[in-house]
Amino acid sequence: MEKKKEIVMSGIRPTGFLHLGNYFGAIRNYVKMQEEFECFFMVADLHSLTTHPDTKELKANVHRVLAENIACGLDPDKVAFYCQSHIHETAELYLYLNMMAYKGELEKTTTFKDKVRQNPENVNAGLLTYPVLQTADIILHRAKYVPVGKDQEQHLEMARTFANRFNHRYGDVFPEPQAFNYNQSLVKVPSLDGAGKMSKSENQMATLYLADNDDMIRKKVMKAKTDSGPTEKNTPKPDYIENIFLLMSLVCTPETIQRFEEDYNSCTIRYGDLKKQLAEDMVNFIAPIRNKVDAILQDEEGLKQIMQKGAEKANKSAAETMKQVRQAMGLNYF
Repeated sequence: MEKKKEIVMSGIRPTGFLHLGNYFGAIRNYVKMQEEFECFFMVADLHSLTTHPDTKELKANVHRVLAENIACGLDPDKVAFYCQSHIHETAELYLYLNMMAYKGELEKTTTFKDKVRQNPENVNAGLLTYPVLQTADIILHRAKYVPVGKDQEQHLEMARTFANRFNHRYGDVFPEPQAFNYNQSLVKVPSLDGAGKMSKSENQMATLYLADNDDMIRKKVMKAKTDSGPTEKNTPKPDYIENIFLLMSLVCTPETIQRFEEDYNSCTIRYGDLKKQLAEDMVNFIAPIRNKVDAILQDEEGLKQIMQKGAEKANKSAAETMKQVRQAMGLNYF
């Protein structure tokens, strides 16, 4: 008998364009996971309402997230790739979990405090109970693993708390969700201005988006921070030069990197040549993904079918869980 695959669940917010950091930090792992696990990958359209209540662009954003992930290798036949709002059981479980979530613990979460600081005019109940909805998303499929970055570990800890609280009060229904990443350190893709990592919201000229055209990629890479070069052989690289070599390691051949390493160590490096090489290799990496995204976005009927297929898989899993939840809670009156 075939061994049952462990369940993985992850959510992707439909705000902004995906960039190189998203690809190497998350999507590449999703593509690997789809071969080994039963995967539920969700476009978190309801979550986006906590900070983006205007829904005019939501449909286009959802389509783009679907297209970009599929163009990067996510296979809708292998995973359940679905929209959060298409799974109505999520709202039911969210309601039950809210009865067990306390105002004090929700107010302490770092993301809640950050969002209150950023938007003091929009402190809505959805923002406060964001971790509860996130828990509902995860445990609705009884997922064992959740691929998360450092900034989401507190929310995952809360998901474990709420799952355990439910199990303690009503009976064992949910496994404890665990953080998961392949046994390697997470790739943090540095920004081109030498300050921090690439981000959807920070300096857009320092971030390479999967939607950037070839000229824009070249322009951004050529603006990357450099200096006049080392004056002594084999000197350690300053962090912003280290960053450029890190970006090269993502898209250039080992021979290319070796050549520039040798030039650096012998003080003959020409950063203009290095950036030109990096720019062309970036163009060769991003252009095929961008072209695939554009083709997928043209096929609205195809996108609709992908969403329907994903919703069917996710609904089947959600219905099975909620049957157990209602039974455990004693809400099955007939």
